[in-house]
Amino acid sequence: MGRRIINRHPGKGSALFWGALPFLAVLALYVIFSALRLAENPNDKLLPAFSTIADTIIRLAFTADSRSGQILLWADTLSSLTRLGLGLLVSTLLGLLLGVGTGLIPYVRAGLSPFVAVLSLIPPMAVLPILFIVFGLDELSKVVLIVIGIAPFLVRDLAMRVEAIPTELVIKAQTLGAGTWQIIVRLVLPTVWPKLLDSVRLSLGPAWLFLISAEAIAAQDGLGYRIFLVRRYLAMDVILPYVAWITLLAFCMDWLLRAANRRFCPWLERGAS
Repeated sequence: MGRRIINRHPGKGSALFWGALPFLAVLALYVIFSALRLAENPNDKLLPAFSTIADTIIRLAFTADSRSGQILLWADTLSSLTRLGLGLLVSTLLGLLLGVGTGLIPYVRAGLSPFVAVLSLIPPMAVLPILFIVFGLDELSKVVLIVIGIAPFLVRDLAMRVEAIPTELVIKAQTLGAGTWQIIVRLVLPTVWPKLLDSVRLSLGPAWLFLISAEAIAAQDGLGYRIFLVRRYLAMDVILPYVAWITLLAFCMDWLLRAANRRFCPWLERGAS
């Protein structure tokens, strides 16, 4: 039985190698095809050389723009992260408040559950023009798009987590004299908090998607705005670093949320060990 591949586990060094292998393969393929295209056409823009990309990164990240006087990469990053952070914060608060209320209190469940279910089925991008009309083209419409896109998912997911709490625990808490608020603080929140952070982690991808889409349509700065601004010039030396930077930012946010789960919910680690 021990010889079967499903029973073999890589060591730390081996796991690092296998994890890095797909990235190295993609980089190798890029280098090969870039060299082939540039050999045929030195002015090819589709797969620029790494030297060209490096020069562009230096210009975007360390040189002030002649028109605005800003360093574009950091100015765009600050604008996008501000919008994304506000959208995630509001969505998380709504998910926590409405999710706990919907999952625990029958009257709230009867009143909100159908509405949230219908709201979660509306494609957020379909209402983007409505948001621009109602809230204008400034920051609010972009934040509201993120909230509409991920808050219903957080509410429904957290409500299901609350409903999954064994009824016996709730009954025992009431038998011991706990009120509704005490049940929420001492039983529900410690139980669902890790699930909330995991749900926010799963929402990072859609949140970035909604942000980039909104910035591409109506914005004066931001990572999505810059990508769609230069696409008409086929400036892949700008687009590729921006896409890689967005991916790195999303990875760091995911890592921070996982670290927060380990920090504030240490019982998860003990339960898994």
